[in-house]
Amino acid sequence: MKFLASAAAAALLLCACASAPDMEAAAPEAAAAPEAPAVLLYAMDCGRLTVSDADMFADDGAYAGVTRDLVDPCYLIRHPDGDLLWDAGLPQMLADLPDGMTSGPFQLRVPMKLTDQLAQLSLTPADIEYFSVSHSHFDHIGNGGLFAGSIWIVDPDERAYAFRDEARADAQVFPLYAALENAQTRLIEGDAPFDVFGDGSVQIIPTPGHTPGHTVLMATLADAGPVLLTGDMYHIAESREARRVPRFNVDRAQTLESMDRIEALAAATGARVVRQHVPEDFEAMPRFPEPLR
Repeated sequence: MKFLASAAAAALLLCACASAPDMEAAAPEAAAAPEAPAVLLYAMDCGRLTVSDADMFADDGAYAGVTRDLVDPCYLIRHPDGDLLWDAGLPQMLADLPDGMTSGPFQLRVPMKLTDQLAQLSLTPADIEYFSVSHSHFDHIGNGGLFAGSIWIVDPDERAYAFRDEARADAQVFPLYAALENAQTRLIEGDAPFDVFGDGSVQIIPTPGHTPGHTVLMATLADAGPVLLTGDMYHIAESREARRVPRFNVDRAQTLESMDRIEALAAATGARVVRQHVPEDFEAMPRFPEPLR
């Protein structure tokens, strides 16, 4: 069972030498602390979902018959050592449908193609060094196939889940990310966070329960501090405080344990918690193409 490694904070202690009583001595110059890497976080609009009945998002019946508007973002993390795309949104082909499409209780729309948003930063999918998704549901991996040339960072349980027989049989969704099966892959082995760039600034944290290998991402920014992108830990705004578990999660107990781990991490680090599907959390981010620094 996955568990979150304990977070420990470190502080640099600076000492000044005291002057002798009867002579003036200059204190030695303190060594400068290493600067944090210039990590930038961009929030891109990769889809909108109107849910006619949100009952599936709570197994206690709290959302039965409730209509909700959800946002479906992608996040680009720019680091001096490379770019990471976190979550790939709904398939961008939906942008060609003015009224979007209906699938069960969902009305799906894509305001702007992901490739067009990347182009505003003079990027193409081929320029993205690293790719990762919180999990392999269609609204998070919808453009995954565009990034088969990137290094795919994935929990092994999630990779197996994405390529299980049932997933392969989905003729609408599976082709959207099938190319990832042959992508260069780095597996998130064990239970500890995966340090993407090796400096602690961007970490992918195992949080199973929604799917077998669900993960969240923590990026530590120079000005904004730590930011937690929580995938599908919480679909509806009030689900975080109420600790509501969607009916379709693969493991209820694991979900609650993962919620506890994320809350403990947020408390220990003071991280900003972003509920990815919640419109107000998305709107609170700088409007693309401006980054959070």
